[in-house]
Amino acid sequence: MRLKPLYQKDREQAKEEGRQEGRQEGRQQGKQNLILRLLNRRIGEIDASLIEQIKGLSIAQLENLGEALLDFSSVNDLEIWLNQHSE
Repeated sequence: MRLKPLYQKDREQAKEEGRQEGRQEGRQQGKQNLILRLLNRRIGEIDASLIEQIKGLSIAQLENLGEALLDFSSVNDLEIWLNQHSE
């Protein structure tokens, strides 16, 4: 009978971790979408390979890209930034 409370605790912890992961993924996808929209508006349509690189960035990197893109004038600026800041 003592195992039941332990199992319940592990189950609740797993649910909470799942919720946190879901929120994290949602924030990251939201930032990705915003950055891609801003880049399209700033420098025009972006190649699929660059989009994939952007989708691979962490939240912190996306935030940095969001600030940097204000200075971009061409796709070349984005390529340079990605080469310098990709892991």
